[in-house]
Amino acid sequence: MEAQNPRARGVYAISVAAELVGMGQQNLRLYERKGLLEPGRTKGGTRRYSDNDLVTLHRIAELLELGLNLSGIRLVLALETENRDLRTELAHPPARPDAPDPGRA
Repeated sequence: MEAQNPRARGVYAISVAAELVGMGQQNLRLYERKGLLEPGRTKGGTRRYSDNDLVTLHRIAELLELGLNLSGIRLVLALETENRDLRTELAHPPARPDAPDPGRA
């Protein structure tokens, strides 16, 4: 999937990602432990954050500012992902084999 979406490719070390989003490195590690995001890893095990991860971290910061705890944030992120997937599915429904051919009228 990384080849299809360059924003999903992990390129930022934890120190750079933390600086870009204005958070501490320990916070990023905590969010990973709590299942809020899953950065890529090098073969040596070093975390690599993608542009998509940075967007998620900004969203986490917004939700924290609204007063949500980490469990609530995990639920919100999961629901937002599910909502996005459903909207994509509705916008591009799979062809039904029993549906009439619109070209044959």
